[in-house]
Amino acid sequence: MAKTFLITGVSSGFGRALAEAAVNDGHIVAGTVRNDADKTTFEALGRSAHAVILDVTNTAAIAPAVAGIETRIGAIDVLVNNAGYGHEGILEESSIDDLRRQFEVNVFGAVAMIQAVLPSMRKRRAGHILNITSMGGIITLPGLSYYHGSKFALEGISESLGKEVKDLGIKVTAVEPGGFRTDWAGRSMVRAGRSIGDYDAVMEPVRKRRMEMSGRQVGDPTKAAQAMLKVALSDNPPAHLLLGSDAVRMVEEKIKSLQAEFDAWKSVSLSTDVT
Repeated sequence: MAKTFLITGVSSGFGRALAEAAVNDGHIVAGTVRNDADKTTFEALGRSAHAVILDVTNTAAIAPAVAGIETRIGAIDVLVNNAGYGHEGILEESSIDDLRRQFEVNVFGAVAMIQAVLPSMRKRRAGHILNITSMGGIITLPGLSYYHGSKFALEGISESLGKEVKDLGIKVTAVEPGGFRTDWAGRSMVRAGRSIGDYDAVMEPVRKRRMEMSGRQVGDPTKAAQAMLKVALSDNPPAHLLLGSDAVRMVEEKIKSLQAEFDAWKSVSLSTDVT
């Protein structure tokens, strides 16, 4: 049975790949873009592709835009919060405005999209929300503190939301990709300037490697799109979905490290109860 998808950020990367996969599978896709040129390119996918010019940081425009989509093409079965970018920079060298912008796109925009689709999903007792977070919503690397903060936030929001709407027939999945051959480390990354030499040893090697690996990551966006489509159409989807062998490896290492640290300090943890 054909479903109607609303996917944010369909001009490139995961959003574009998933939109193409959904259209090719016979579904209807409304996708947000930033300008007329991207609108024309997206709608070239066919009559089932409907572009909507929308900046997700303009949260006041989101509810009217979603209402317009529902009027024109029908109820939204699957919302995919894909729009986002990465801020790379040492925390001490990055401004509060940088942090605010990172959260406006990666968190506030996603939440506003969710709030806009929930009334109709509740009424129908049906719907699925996919939030594209990152393995960086579970593991961390130096130089990405603002990005990790935003993705950790979206992970927590997704998990809690899933518990809130579970009995209303609405499903929520946090999708956690590793490194994929998208524009994330290229056009979709903002790199803060460097000014404090004390951080050179920790920052310069990872920045150099990240730039060198852009376009050479292990993950295939087309295969990721098929995996996300499978989850979107599942009657029993997971609350979390890792994508990519690097994501699986690094998250498993993080879980083991956390457990070891919890065990090492367990006696101190238990000592704080009222006796």
